Amino acid sequence: MERIPHSVIALLGRFSIAAVFWKSGQTKVEGFAVDLVEGTWSLGWPRFADSTIDLFRYEYNLPFIPPEIAAPLAAFAEHLFPILLLVGLATRFSALALLIMTAVIQIFVYPDAYPTHGVWATVLLYLIARGPGVIAIDHWVARRYRDLAA
Repeated sequence: MERIPHSVIALLGRFSIAAVFWKSGQTKVEGFAVDLVEGTWSLGWPRFADSTIDLFRYEYNLPFIPPEIAAPLAAFAEHLFPILLLVGLATRFSALALLIMTAVIQIFVYPDAYPTHGVWATVLLYLIARGPGVIAIDHWVARRYRDLAA
């Protein structure tokens, strides 16, 4: 089993965890929907779903940050970082951002969901520790930078 390449594991991890956060982000917007797994899309101008602010106000109820700020930040993060993970750009930074988001969700929003959040954290920690693998823009940029520096 040690012959399974890190790049294959990293690509599967990047795709899987990106899908989790992307699908969550898609519930917060209307007018723009892309689902690579199902092969469906609706390309329009994104706007907040009517329920998004209320979701943050009543269900998530985060301390220290008003729902009017938390909702757009979360929606933005749940779209940006999965895209970056998927293409393997700024992978470690994106994984760290989503790991922090996972910790916030675990601690303040759904504290009983630790089995799910533990799996998310494991995938994200793996990507932070090992990187995106060779099937990633990060790898191409690093290789190109090494060639220029040599």
